[in-house]
Amino acid sequence: MRLIQERATARRGRMRKATAAIAAVLVVFAVMIVAKLGGAGGPETKPTPAFPTGEAAAAIVAQLTSVPPAVLDQVGVGSAEILPKAVTGQPVLTEGGKPLVLYVGAEYCPFCAAQRWPVVVALSRFGTFSGLTITASASDDVYPDTPTVSFHGSTYTSDVLTFQGVETSGRTRKGGSYTPLDQLTPQQAQLVQKFNAPPYVDAKSAGSIPFVDYANQAITSGATFSPELLAGMTAEQVTKALSDPGSEIAKAVNGNANAITAVLCKVTGGKPANVCTSQAVTAFQGKV
Repeated sequence: MRLIQERATARRGRMRKATAAIAAVLVVFAVMIVAKLGGAGGPETKPTPAFPTGEAAAAIVAQLTSVPPAVLDQVGVGSAEILPKAVTGQPVLTEGGKPLVLYVGAEYCPFCAAQRWPVVVALSRFGTFSGLTITASASDDVYPDTPTVSFHGSTYTSDVLTFQGVETSGRTRKGGSYTPLDQLTPQQAQLVQKFNAPPYVDAKSAGSIPFVDYANQAITSGATFSPELLAGMTAEQVTKALSDPGSEIAKAVNGNANAITAVLCKVTGGKPANVCTSQAVTAFQGKV
């Protein structure tokens, strides 16, 4: 009887060992399957590619900030319809003796993402940006992942203008809200409170971003074209399209950039002359 019990005990021990070995094999097999599916397999698990940096980003910014004048002249008005609204009865806002352009937006905002394109194209005709980064609007907002650049951390130098680009929030959420970035100075907050409200803007768009103040001589509140135009595109694709005067993107971005340029030529007293006498600017004569 004792011998039978010993044999049964040994048999149960061998079965436990075999079961453990089989379980281990199954775990390894399952891990291999998960690893394979999480690799180059299904698109639903493919990680979102990082935004261009280094030389790739520099090439995009270089193309964006140097749209050929001939292309801008050929586009002229383009598809620009919502033009900067003139402000009357206000002295020219300056910084360091030069007219000041103030931009206020946020990285998560798709309308800001769209508007930065013509703002950068226009301002690049008067000066030089450094530190622009490639990014996109938030993935969880309307018009998700609209390609763009960010003014956060950038600088601008010009002989005839000054520029302040404020990005109040980032593109990712933390604790239910988008991460904070730049903080408005008291002067900037005062300008927004005064000019991003009636009678300078329509009551329906009051407080909207992006908000751009062109030296207190003209303003825009909201985007001047729909971010939908840039849906599914990369920043590189957008910049390439800007050099094609027949593309819808060039008509929208460059057309609005030309309108901004015409406004800036007014506040700079027509400087630089080669820009302010161009066809791109004269196309908006009497319109802005």
